[in-house]
Amino acid sequence: MALGVETRYNISMTNAITRRSLVRTACAALGSAAIPRAFPAGPAKANAFALCGDESHNSDYIRTALTATLVEDGPLNIDFTDQEKLLTYDNLRNYKILIMFRDGRRYNNGYWHQIYWNEKPDKVVSVPPIQRKIGSGYTSWMTQEQGKGIKQWVSEGGSLWAFHNNSETSINNKDYRDVEGAIYVGHPPIRPFKVKITNPDHPITKGVKDFVVTDEQHYVVYDKDPKHVLARSVNEDGLDYTDAVGRKSNTAEAVWAYEYGKGRVCFMAPGHLISVLWNPEYEKMQRNAAKWLLREA
Repeated sequence: MALGVETRYNISMTNAITRRSLVRTACAALGSAAIPRAFPAGPAKANAFALCGDESHNSDYIRTALTATLVEDGPLNIDFTDQEKLLTYDNLRNYKILIMFRDGRRYNNGYWHQIYWNEKPDKVVSVPPIQRKIGSGYTSWMTQEQGKGIKQWVSEGGSLWAFHNNSETSINNKDYRDVEGAIYVGHPPIRPFKVKITNPDHPITKGVKDFVVTDEQHYVVYDKDPKHVLARSVNEDGLDYTDAVGRKSNTAEAVWAYEYGKGRVCFMAPGHLISVLWNPEYEKMQRNAAKWLLREA
């Protein structure tokens, strides 16, 4: 493939081979569950576009997890990318669902925590010496135009599906916050907590039981009607967390969903580790959400 060409990670649902075994074999062999080709290519055959991955969340585990659950075992065909520039109103018009699984930060001068939060080494040897400065804070990557484009697209009938740390993107984008419904305000260290279903009658949570994960328990300032909250995260070990706005609690909004104009919105907070995304009850919830966002449920 020529350099500089974006890659479409697209998986056909017409293959009758055992799906879960196939995707995991492919992931292990190739580092992705995909066949690369030019992106975008004509009318998009995929029904979902996923912008995923950031400095703290490798796109590989996200792509692997969602492919297994939502493509191989679910109703979606997903185009994955980590290129923010592809998030445009015109591109979104080719899809039914926008999956947002990345935070709001862009480290323009690199990032020392490259894997498993390893710190900067005590001594860095480079011959010849590095001329560029590594690490000098971060900026918000989402432009105001992108926020307005997403708002327009959802209002006209598109479906936004935001995961985990994506609520941080809303902090500096009023239009996107209005669609997504919250801003991120912190999380305690990774530890077990329960995801407690608060509305078992919604299509997304139908048949889903409470479940426990070991994850970052994300806290948010939730803007919408409480009736739209479908599940809450609860630390049952009596461990509270004081978030960035000074609230001390052991529980937070974890899943919500609502209509937005002619479109639909769903947010799911758990997702820092692949083990979380593959919790059987959470997988069930994800597949339910995909159908609801496609208006098949």
